[in-house]
Amino acid sequence: MEMDEHQMIDVAALPLPISLTACFIGGLVLGYVYFRALRQTADLIVSRGHPLLALALTFGRLGLLLLGFYVALLAGGLALLAALGGVLVAKAVMVRQARGAVL
Repeated sequence: MEMDEHQMIDVAALPLPISLTACFIGGLVLGYVYFRALRQTADLIVSRGHPLLALALTFGRLGLLLLGFYVALLAGGLALLAALGGVLVAKAVMVRQARGAVL
């Protein structure tokens, strides 16, 4: 069976367990980067840092999140949900770490 270049780069052509696992792990990384940038943005605002840097961080993290979800969407709806699950798990881990640091 021969594959053309479109089938070779088609994310939806991957076996489902592989694409779901990859999207979940990608969601974890995406969530970590997103919430880390959110924390830096909040720190900039509280410390009265440069507002353009805070704005750039905001647009950067939102753009990265949208790009990551778009790539997951190319693999299908279940892959998108797996990526969202990864982002939510990363959020829960980071909130738990932040609460531990405060206490």
